Amino acid sequence: MELRRSVRTARGHCRPFGATVHGDSVNFAVFSRHAERVQLLLFELNDAEAMAAIDLDPREHKTGDIWHVLVHGLRVGQTAYGFRVWGPWDTARGHRFDPKRVLFDPYSVALTGGERWGARDPSNGADAANGLRRSRIVFQEFDWAGDVPLGTALRDTIIYELHVRGYTIHPSSAVAHPGTFLGLCGKIPYLRELGVTAVQLMPALDFDELDQSRTNPATGQPLINYWGYSPVSFFAPKASYASEPSLAQLEFKEMVKRFHGAGIEVILDVVYNHTCEGNENGPTVCYRGFDNSIYYLLDDRGRFYNFSGCGNTLNCNHPLVRDLIIESLSYLVSELHVDGFRFDLAAILGRGANGQVLEDPPLIKHIAEHPVLAGVKLIAEAWDAAGLSQLGKFPAWGRWAELNGVYRDDARRFIRGEARAVGAVARRICGSMDIYGDASRHPYHSVNFVTCHDGFTLADLVSFDHKHNEANGESNADGIHDNLSWNCGAEGPTDRDEVLAVRARQTRNFLVLLLTSQGVPSLLAGDEFGRTQLGNNNAYCQDNEISWIDWTLAERNAGLLRFTRMMIALRKRHFALVRDEFSNRITWHGTRLGRPDWSGESRTLALQMHGWQSQPDVYIIYNAHWNRQRFALPPTRGQFRWRRVVDTNLASPDDIVEEKDAVRLNPADHYVCTPRSAVILMAWT
Repeated sequence: MELRRSVRTARGHCRPFGATVHGDSVNFAVFSRHAERVQLLLFELNDAEAMAAIDLDPREHKTGDIWHVLVHGLRVGQTAYGFRVWGPWDTARGHRFDPKRVLFDPYSVALTGGERWGARDPSNGADAANGLRRSRIVFQEFDWAGDVPLGTALRDTIIYELHVRGYTIHPSSAVAHPGTFLGLCGKIPYLRELGVTAVQLMPALDFDELDQSRTNPATGQPLINYWGYSPVSFFAPKASYASEPSLAQLEFKEMVKRFHGAGIEVILDVVYNHTCEGNENGPTVCYRGFDNSIYYLLDDRGRFYNFSGCGNTLNCNHPLVRDLIIESLSYLVSELHVDGFRFDLAAILGRGANGQVLEDPPLIKHIAEHPVLAGVKLIAEAWDAAGLSQLGKFPAWGRWAELNGVYRDDARRFIRGEARAVGAVARRICGSMDIYGDASRHPYHSVNFVTCHDGFTLADLVSFDHKHNEANGESNADGIHDNLSWNCGAEGPTDRDEVLAVRARQTRNFLVLLLTSQGVPSLLAGDEFGRTQLGNNNAYCQDNEISWIDWTLAERNAGLLRFTRMMIALRKRHFALVRDEFSNRITWHGTRLGRPDWSGESRTLALQMHGWQSQPDVYIIYNAHWNRQRFALPPTRGQFRWRRVVDTNLASPDDIVEEKDAVRLNPADHYVCTPRSAVILMAWT
């Protein structure tokens, strides 16, 4: 034992994992099955050299596969720590121990390093690839002021996906602490007025934004892992997303508390399929150094399986790794009050030790059945980067919802006017019973989306036929090649009025379709006022105005913003648009009553969603054809008459009106729908 200062130690306890504070004493416990020697290093904050190096005697400081020690007299909040681990270097057996590396604790809830976003100077501790992350001992009191889970029913949920930094970092955001958790709080009034019920934050736990080596070929500027799908920690909020990095945990809690106070839930995008350590050429910062053969999926020659597309794949169904993930989720719910999770590449969570797809994957079931997680939302991205898709087949146990990629594709095909798209989009409108219609599923297990962070924005979907990713430095070879998009007659920005008019209709058509479909609608931040990425459909590396939210668009495109707000409000008000069960209370029509045209050349669809008790019937018309169409209307009951609430062909504010201002149809037996338009009628007195 080498000490720069006097500390007292004791045997300590093997549970719980991580650093547990007991007054001025701290118990440390970490797992390593194949380690031959473990050393705990203690640091004063901001010091590069350790103040103490404590060798753990396996006869005293080891229980089973857990190494542990109790250290007295530490200054909580002012002490960081890490580990050196000795063991075999035998790549064929999967062992890659490297005692030159100081490892952070897999269970640490706060880390040093990474305090300055994008700082590339290793001396400031910003780059995880240089092994400079350190675990930090924290014990921070927080007054939740009675905060409890909102418990918004999944069927009533409207999700809004955003990037913590990009949402407010643009100078136009006009908030305090832009680009941070507290910066998001400045937009809560806006989000509340918009009407969404949940924000889904792209990765907000610590990640390595500096894992990119490419530059923008036009400017020479270094690129960055802006999205954050390069996970460092499964517990620690990202320090550079806090106005005061040492208080990242507290600022995250404050953000959640304020969102809850406004009636908005917080869903986290979590990445349990891989880590920032990459393949055999990647850095060793934590998991690989503690026990590579346990934490990762390896083939029989010790090589990394790469089902994630990011170099490695976490061994999710190993009991030790499974416990790590469960503890992470439980911590985020119990200590940070998170309301739900979107699981990146969740199909990997169902793979076994050899990469095989398990019939009864223990991790997925454990998450579904875990008592702490019983009330939270579980949303699976039910595919992985190796081509496995479990859409509609993801093991659900009545709990898991799925991002419905089929909805996205069928909606895009129909709205852009493809042939043979009507039958498919009708199934999506009904909640995708063909995908989720088994006994344990409901319409709300389909999370419907047209756009998300990965791909075109809504404005770009109607403005570009082709992706334009040259700024990513990959010769435009990255990103999805076929976006099922249509530029409406001109590629990219244009001042042609006729093209802009079609784009305006198409944008609103997508919003009508999304917000009147059974299931959970998910919107991409900025789509409500026409945010563009200039045709970049894979802006993962663009920490600049390509990805940032330009809030001046909210004023310039105020009509579209108003339309989105009112469509969300309309959905909330009407039972006919939100159903718990798959229902036969929909009557299908075409241009003729009771005669929907399911033929390959059809591009028209009409449907009557029947209300319940005092709720009005809703009649929705879609004309994805390039010619106007005359739609016959069914007779209404009693004193009710069809009134127009929405027509995407009309200019704002007539494109959508409150029910009290709805225009009574005369004549009432038909409606002429202009090319590429959507109409909503309601049976009202």
